[in-house]
Amino acid sequence: MLIFLIFMGCSPSKQGANEMEVTAFVGARIIDGTGADPIEEGVLLIANGKILEVGSLQDVEIPEGAQVMDVKGKVIMPSIINAHGHVGIADGLESDYSRENVIRDLQVNARYGVTTIVSLGNDEAPSSAIRNTQDTSGLDRSRLFVAGEVVTGETPEEVKAAIDRNVAMGVDFIKIRVDDNLGSGKKMPKEIYKTVIDYSHGLGYRVASHIFYLDDAKTLLKAGTDYIAHSVRDRYVDQEFIDLMKETGVYYCPTLMREVSTFVFGSEPDYFSDPFFTREVDSATIAQLQDPERMKRIASSTSAKAYRVALDTAMVNLRKLADAGVTIVMGTDSGVAGRFPGYFEHLEMEMMVDAGMTSMEVIVSSTGGSAKALKLDGVGAIQPGNWADFIVLDKDPLADIKNTRRISAVWIAGNKIEGSTAP
Repeated sequence: MLIFLIFMGCSPSKQGANEMEVTAFVGARIIDGTGADPIEEGVLLIANGKILEVGSLQDVEIPEGAQVMDVKGKVIMPSIINAHGHVGIADGLESDYSRENVIRDLQVNARYGVTTIVSLGNDEAPSSAIRNTQDTSGLDRSRLFVAGEVVTGETPEEVKAAIDRNVAMGVDFIKIRVDDNLGSGKKMPKEIYKTVIDYSHGLGYRVASHIFYLDDAKTLLKAGTDYIAHSVRDRYVDQEFIDLMKETGVYYCPTLMREVSTFVFGSEPDYFSDPFFTREVDSATIAQLQDPERMKRIASSTSAKAYRVALDTAMVNLRKLADAGVTIVMGTDSGVAGRFPGYFEHLEMEMMVDAGMTSMEVIVSSTGGSAKALKLDGVGAIQPGNWADFIVLDKDPLADIKNTRRISAVWIAGNKIEGSTAP
């Protein structure tokens, strides 16, 4: 146990092995989030909110006095990272940012096993303050990283001022939009977004870019963006784009459910009767979505029809990029009105498999691979030193990615989350 005590910052002379409050999860199949082969009959040791050791029952010694949790027959995987979400800005189908909404969204995500959210825009000061309190063994809600306000402006001075406001608020990323909303708006000019990227990099911040068009994505990559935060959706990606992605090491977030959300409520989705959905979405919101006039408007919407086509293109592009070895991170753009946090992440992972990724590839993109790409320290993989953020599942998601819904329990910083058991 000496190695464990040193890791936790405890002096062996002050705290003996038998005095540590160690919990041992014993007997599960463990998927560690790195892409390595699962550990059969695994042992996961945690203490003070962090992972001490993980390995097979034959290789890991369970400390005397440890609390033993029998998880034989279950599967443990890292909890899920949403690399592109939002928190605090929706109340039902209305937009209404508040601190209370931020906390609510983080708690909802946690119950779904989505325990880290990178919120890419519309974050205000309360979000940063909440982010600043998450490095604790007492955490009982999801972790949060923020981008602050989406940077806009028509001059270099205006965008620099917006970046300075974000820096003063204490953001983790900078976010821009380079899109014309299907021709209805004006794109940020190249000279302006180049200013954003250069100025942000000079201050030590990475830039996430909202895109739609392939040509814009290429130009942004050449300008130095760090993150392609949506799918290319106007046409199929080409070898030039693939080469740029791989040469720059930029990561790509499909946000397939973002596209789905633009047209799916033109009729009634099957999941309106899914207890895994309805347990977290109030009946009044569902009733609004079921309103016949509302559904008729969406079904006849020109933009909804265009985004339905765009989704097909996005699915093909995801397969091409994943096959080419481009780094994929899972994100949904959930958290805005009509995009349901927690639930949409499970649907996104299913769609990524439908697009042609393997279940293991999707799990890595949603856990350890995402944390590595986004440089999120201490989360994402079941490895010694990381926070003890993980999901205990009743069935194996490698056999069927839908089994990420078969939640037995969610743990964050070694704390079992109330209400996380699947209905």
